[in-house]
Amino acid sequence: MNETLIILDFGSQYTQLIARRVREQKVYCKILPYHTPLEKILEENPKGIIFSGSPANVYHAKAPFPDLKIFKAGLPILGICYGLQLIAHVFKGKVHRSEKREYGFAEVTIDRAEDFFTGLPKKLVCWMSHGDKLDRIPAGFHVLGHTENAPVAAIADPKRRIYGVQFHPEVVHTAQGSEILGNFLFRVCAFKGDWTPASFIGESIAKIRRQAGGAKVVLGLSGGVDSSVAALLLHRALGKNLTCIFVDNGLLRLGEAEQVRNTFLDHFKMNLRFADARRFFLRELKGVTDPEKKRKIIGRVFIEVFEKEAKKIGPVDFLAQGTLYPDVIESVSVHGGPTSTIKSHHNVGGLPSRMKFKLIEPLRELFKDEVREVGSVLGLSEDLIQRHPFPGPGLAIRVLGEITEERLDVLRRADWIFIDEIKRAGLYRKIWQAFAVLLPVRSVGVMGDERTYENVAVVRAVTSQDGMTADWARLPEDLLARVSNRIINEVRGINRVCYDISSKPPATIEWE
Repeated sequence: MNETLIILDFGSQYTQLIARRVREQKVYCKILPYHTPLEKILEENPKGIIFSGSPANVYHAKAPFPDLKIFKAGLPILGICYGLQLIAHVFKGKVHRSEKREYGFAEVTIDRAEDFFTGLPKKLVCWMSHGDKLDRIPAGFHVLGHTENAPVAAIADPKRRIYGVQFHPEVVHTAQGSEILGNFLFRVCAFKGDWTPASFIGESIAKIRRQAGGAKVVLGLSGGVDSSVAALLLHRALGKNLTCIFVDNGLLRLGEAEQVRNTFLDHFKMNLRFADARRFFLRELKGVTDPEKKRKIIGRVFIEVFEKEAKKIGPVDFLAQGTLYPDVIESVSVHGGPTSTIKSHHNVGGLPSRMKFKLIEPLRELFKDEVREVGSVLGLSEDLIQRHPFPGPGLAIRVLGEITEERLDVLRRADWIFIDEIKRAGLYRKIWQAFAVLLPVRSVGVMGDERTYENVAVVRAVTSQDGMTADWARLPEDLLARVSNRIINEVRGINRVCYDISSKPPATIEWE
């Protein structure tokens, strides 16, 4: 069984970052809602617990509190921001609204270099995000550090192994944040740090076999990283009892269907069914310009095609999906009500109730970078592993306005040229996502001494760590010049190319 750290989520925007930083230290962790009963927490056999931050105030009547028995369980605890204030409040310290809020960078002075501050500089740059402060520490605790505005920036009760920091060590803006978390994990909790995505493979295969038994399993294979890695993992576990269904909706990138066929059918020798539904999708999308309507139509038609193909296989008990851990986290309300759900994912509870499959989700404990590492161990090519994210509705939300076969073909070729030039420049791995968009407008141009009136293409490239926020990539001017020149000369139907320099927020990565 894995050594496990439990992160109790009190509604912080940084909770996923805590988990990412812990996993980077080769320690397995799980995020649970703050109100999870102690008995449920202990079922995970944890070696330590971290309390996340929260937008709440600990002194309010409706402030979120954990099962208070957790403080008597003898487990090491680290509270971050609200977590520190919560610990102090429970143990009769004094927390109140600060006259001067603290947001952004601050300098922490280390008063006692012990436990999670061991081996660190006397002064640390950290990231603060709080309007309350602790100014009277509880009995049994002592101060480990302070800032100019916060006299208590870190506390410790080594005897009970309970600690708190007012700042956020999980964000990249905190210098030595990983070292601070590492000291808690290894010095206080005594983790071995031997969990890796690769070690996950053997455990996952055994779990899949127990779950599926000798039953048939079907997987919707899109050709993206998540479904591709899920397919390989399931194939290792189930062999011929797995059937993958690839639905060609006519909204794919150039050569995508052929790549899927070559990889999974020819190379890995998997059971793979191709459903050519291009005409069906385009017929249903004819005349539709609203992006939300596009999404709903694509989702409905996909389910119809998928169900039709699945019936051809015969009785199937299980549906496998490439659900990832962020999908699971974001689809579960911290506070137990629908208003606090971040977003609902199509592959986490979004399937029609009439689809009477049992679910197998072999990747639901992994983050994206961990999935890529698993894929590498399983033998997936670098081209597939490192592919940029691609939206579920495909090119339907990159062809703005009406979707036609002609406009899709124009966009495909423009998009391929853009990605080709980025790869030639050695920048593909440094960019989170790059793609082209076809606008529903035309512009006047001059080509060969003749007036043209053709489409406008926009190319977009962004840098990001997780897709939650993103900045436009500062691509070299000569690269952009080559991209524009090639698209205009090689793609009949485009006479103008623009570069999107919007960040997220306020814009989104995709245009629709």
